[in-house]
Amino acid sequence: MKRWSISLIVVLALGAFSLGVFSLAENSVPEQASPSDWLQENQIQVYSDKVILDVSNAAWFQFTDTNSMDPFLDENSNAIVIQPSSPDVIAVGDVITYRSIVGTIIHRVIEKGEDAEGPYFLVKGDNNTVRDPVKVRFEDIEGVVVAVIY
Repeated sequence: MKRWSISLIVVLALGAFSLGVFSLAENSVPEQASPSDWLQENQIQVYSDKVILDVSNAAWFQFTDTNSMDPFLDENSNAIVIQPSSPDVIAVGDVITYRSIVGTIIHRVIEKGEDAEGPYFLVKGDNNTVRDPVKVRFEDIEGVVVAVIY
């Protein structure tokens, strides 16, 4: 009889724990789209004394301390970006750098669309409450972040 009651307590405790986990999941922040897989595994070589990324047309970027992309990027972060070949390869979740009237901005693509002027991207800093006020056009995109170095 004693074994049965211990088993029942364990089952009830696991059930209560499971309900708690499901409740936490329901109250969590919705998952944000992640960047696309821009580098294939065979382009990354890791050795004991160095790391080699086989990436054509790469550029090195440093960031201004605006806090718009915290905690993903901050003032001491660096990134490797590449120029995308067409608007079609950029996906929601990708982090792009683009030219604006205030300089180069790096934000995440939150929506992709097309209007009378062609393809556009709506972007937002991860730490911003609202999206950027402009439609980013492909010709304004300087690069897509493919690696972040902290």
